[in-house]
Amino acid sequence: MQYSSVSMERAISELSRLPGIGRKTAQRLVFYLLKCRTSEVERLTDSLVAIKERIKFCSICFNLTEEQSCQICTSEKRDRSTICVVEEANDVLALERTGEYRGLYHVLGGALSPLEGVGPDDLSVKELLSRLNGSTVEVIIATNPNTEGEATALYLEKLIKPLDVQITRIARGLPVGGDLEYADEITLTRALEGRTAI
Repeated sequence: MQYSSVSMERAISELSRLPGIGRKTAQRLVFYLLKCRTSEVERLTDSLVAIKERIKFCSICFNLTEEQSCQICTSEKRDRSTICVVEEANDVLALERTGEYRGLYHVLGGALSPLEGVGPDDLSVKELLSRLNGSTVEVIIATNPNTEGEATALYLEKLIKPLDVQITRIARGLPVGGDLEYADEITLTRALEGRTAI
């Protein structure tokens, strides 16, 4: 259903371009925003403009930051001998929420995907290799467990292996609360490979 209001239709169209937002959700958001005070909508638009103007990539790890270097790279409390390699900045947030990892990160900016035209030069691979200057003891590869993530992990392993740095991969397997009968063969294989003593 299209609305006679050009402004509403434009807002719905723009919101529905966001990932995970379909036309119906965009319509609900527009109707919600219409009920809000003008000052609330202005705060939202100001915050969106601010992230585009202020957020940039960390000069060291390519995480998102407002400064030259992110808080993780500049923290004296982080273990500088370990670098966890992830595909995107939101992966850093996910790992940080666990509170378990205390090392540094390196954000590739994606994964190798020849079908989509993403090659090694489109990722921050060279920058990662330049960080492995002798003080790094371990590189943890935490790419996604899909075809692109696995290809990226294998590519990185091939490049890092000659540098005499320990390379590890995050464990993969069954999610907590999952049922064996619904797991695919690759997930079950990884779960068996990553089994631990109890």
